[in-house]
Amino acid sequence: MTSALLILGIGFFLGMRHATDPDHVVAVSTIISREKTLSRSGWIGVLWGVGHTVTILIVGAAIILFGFVIPPRLGLALEFSVALMLVLLGVMNLTGAMRWISHKLSPTHPDQRGEHSHVHFHGGHIHAHAHSHEGGVEHHAKQLEPPHWLRRPFVKLGWFHSLRPLLVGIVHGLAGSAAVALLVLGTIRNPRWAIFYLLLFGLGTIAGMMLLTLAFAVPYTLAENRFACLSRTMVAGTGLLSLVFGAAVAYHIGFVDGLFLAHPSWTPH
Repeated sequence: MTSALLILGIGFFLGMRHATDPDHVVAVSTIISREKTLSRSGWIGVLWGVGHTVTILIVGAAIILFGFVIPPRLGLALEFSVALMLVLLGVMNLTGAMRWISHKLSPTHPDQRGEHSHVHFHGGHIHAHAHSHEGGVEHHAKQLEPPHWLRRPFVKLGWFHSLRPLLVGIVHGLAGSAAVALLVLGTIRNPRWAIFYLLLFGLGTIAGMMLLTLAFAVPYTLAENRFACLSRTMVAGTGLLSLVFGAAVAYHIGFVDGLFLAHPSWTPH
């Protein structure tokens, strides 16, 4: 019993360490590069971890309980999707597309004059409406009620800022679930304990990613609030890093590991 609890405790801390993998760090640093507060950055880390944990649990449980085997080409394709996602995040940051989408779908926006429309939160719900900052009357056109268990982060961040890290976490979880499940199978033979290990591993990943995003958010927040030029440089830098890193990973998976060749070679890691 003591050894089992020790292994489960190790699983939590391994999850925290898993959050610091290079592809994870590059992805979240790109996502939070335009955030202005620590709380919003922390929620982004939590949502990334939730998405990652969901897929780890689903795919990992399928491998542990039913002996599901991921073919090499499918495993490489899942890892290749992570590389493409990093390239996309980098391009969106460098071209300003990320800022444009954030402005359109974020609950906060810069001061504007005259009548305009945007998404914001009010009374625990998200509204899309037109209004004016010159004394005009606000007209709420449509209310969108998020799931109760995710209401606070979705309302606080807005739909785009919430779904983006959640989906990125899901993609990362799909790419890494096979390696995590196989690691568990080699250590824990009891399926129930193995799945519980996956859950603790996921909770550790959530905690680790939240701490990681908060640590990254400190220089971003200081630069945004005090040095606009430095802030823009950091945004461009994270975008370029994501683009180059994603392209390098895509090349390695496609041609070194053989995703686009006749005989792919894949080892979950």
